[in-house]
Amino acid sequence: MMVNFAVVLGLLVTARLCYATGNGFQVMKHLNRFNKPSVKSIKSPDGDIIDCVHISNQAAFDHPSLKNHQIQMKPNFHPEGMNYESMKTSSEKQETIPQLWHLNGNCAKGTIPIRRTKKEDILRASSINKYGKKTSQSTVAHPTSVDLDLINQSGHQHAIAYVEGEFYGAKATMNVWDPQIQQSNEFSLSQIWLLGGSFASDLNSIEVGWQVSPDLYGDNHTRFFTYWTSDAYQATGCYNLLCSGFIQINNEIALGASISPISKYHGSQYDISILVWKDPEQGNWWMQFGNGKVLGYWPASLFSYLTDSASMIQWGGEVVNSASDGQHTTTQMGSGHFPEEGFGKSSYFRNVQIVDGSNSLRVPKDIQTFTEEPNCYDVQTGKNGAWGSYIFYGGPGRNQNCP
Repeated sequence: MMVNFAVVLGLLVTARLCYATGNGFQVMKHLNRFNKPSVKSIKSPDGDIIDCVHISNQAAFDHPSLKNHQIQMKPNFHPEGMNYESMKTSSEKQETIPQLWHLNGNCAKGTIPIRRTKKEDILRASSINKYGKKTSQSTVAHPTSVDLDLINQSGHQHAIAYVEGEFYGAKATMNVWDPQIQQSNEFSLSQIWLLGGSFASDLNSIEVGWQVSPDLYGDNHTRFFTYWTSDAYQATGCYNLLCSGFIQINNEIALGASISPISKYHGSQYDISILVWKDPEQGNWWMQFGNGKVLGYWPASLFSYLTDSASMIQWGGEVVNSASDGQHTTTQMGSGHFPEEGFGKSSYFRNVQIVDGSNSLRVPKDIQTFTEEPNCYDVQTGKNGAWGSYIFYGGPGRNQNCP
């Protein structure tokens, strides 16, 4: 009897060791794919390691369609209606770029800053292969077709403003907050969406903004991020540089790195400007952060519908409501306060614009709003001389009217 027990115990230990070894091999394989050889590494005050990687060694070029890709070091065209050269000059004079890692160093020209992926980051994911990706159950706000069963099933909730039509870019300035997250498998983000295709399996999406995501980053810091997909989050795309796709050319901004300082309720407000537009000559989708900081581009070859144009632009917030205790989550969107509280208290997008077919920045017409549960998170729009077209959005999640 004791012999049989020892044999069974030995088999269990062996099986566990084999699983751990196999799992460990997969983790190391992913780490080697994410973490490219660096010429310099910088320890950020928030615990991140930022690796300065030669521009030609970035993960983008692992993509089959980009093996022989010639890096485009600047866009052929900027949208009309913005003075790029004066913006570039003013940004060069501005010493403060709101990312924490700059306090301890910088990356030289010819390299790009990449947030180092740690073993713990990968192990927090639901599976190794899903690290850095949204789930296939992720949903984009679909204002024209509200399926309440689908909303409850996915757990994703939104408060957005949107326009429909034919668009070649979008721009806005958004204030940055640190919303409280109830549990680690939830997140809160604020972003611009550029969408093409149907809201089914062929959705194309480019997304840029800030987020708090404990599962993805292992903390509750507010971070600048991007995302892309060409098949509705099923197999393609990822956050930041966690797969091949986005090509970065800028040596100053690290995707996925912390933003600092953060807006304070009834206090100082800090915002970032985002512009995404399609180069009318090459067809690539470019991204600019702040004044004149062109970060890089998504090659047109990554997409199907977005090789032409975007059919919808959205600005606003998204949270995951896991409702684990049968109640709505207390995870906040934006500042955690409703839009009617206004400036200094609510989260906003100001100077909201689209890029039209003539590659010109325009104030969008016929902006509409959408939220699944306005008692939890809401959105309002308006216009004035200083802010142009603007949006206030957000909310606290669970409250007496959102049980």
